Amino acid sequence: MTAALWVAVPAWAQPADLPMRVVSMNLCTDQLALALADPGQIVSLSHFATDPGMSVHWKQAEEYPLNYGRAEEISILRPDLVLADTWSNPDTIRMLKTLGIRVEQLPPSTSLPEIRARITKMGALLGHPKRAAKMLADFNARLAAIKRPAKGLRAAVIGPSGYGYGPRTLEGQILALAGFDNVVSGPGLDFGGRLPLEDLVMDHPDLVIVGGSQGSMGTSRAQSVLDHPVLRDLPTQRGLRDARWTCGAPAMLGAVADLAALGRKIEQSKVSQ
Repeated sequence: MTAALWVAVPAWAQPADLPMRVVSMNLCTDQLALALADPGQIVSLSHFATDPGMSVHWKQAEEYPLNYGRAEEISILRPDLVLADTWSNPDTIRMLKTLGIRVEQLPPSTSLPEIRARITKMGALLGHPKRAAKMLADFNARLAAIKRPAKGLRAAVIGPSGYGYGPRTLEGQILALAGFDNVVSGPGLDFGGRLPLEDLVMDHPDLVIVGGSQGSMGTSRAQSVLDHPVLRDLPTQRGLRDARWTCGAPAMLGAVADLAALGRKIEQSKVSQ
């Protein structure tokens, strides 16, 4: 459910500590804020919020002013709450706090406990814990309803420069939730690492997911690795990694469901061979 569907509460009926001028300076806090806040609570979102390649709520985000995470532009908006990530610009965070502006930094969420904790935290910060609880209940129900392939299918997610995403990344979490074993695993690979294409070929994975949502970042030499001819001889899928893969939030379950369905097709094709 998006924020546009919530009924705004009159100012006189709102708790005194309910933030009414919320600025989000991070793409993933954008997503949860748009889903949980009253429309009138948000005064600005990060400049990534309107990028269809990165933001699942890009159309909704077009209704709001954008910011580039600079202290000067945020402070003049007179926010009573700034939502940031633990990796957000520390100079901006320090300056905002010096100005007496409340800043809440939410850690990245990749595992299910982290994702659930972030939803709960966001609901509390915005003054809408019941909405967050409803979102969590829906999240758990959707996750439980996903039909996965039987165990044994192996997959890898490969990005620019041949970087493989390990089990402690969001990409790795999506693979696991969809019923795949991650090829990129083992000592030192919790968060991934460069995966030589030769090793990938020798590993014989059932699926290689190539590329991802780059937004408007253009192309680079690093991305050209993804066009290497050797990938044509692997069970490669392009276009799967869309905006739903960007943040640990309910939208990612759509990516999990699609990937699980693809896994069942791969499983059926192997049986028929």
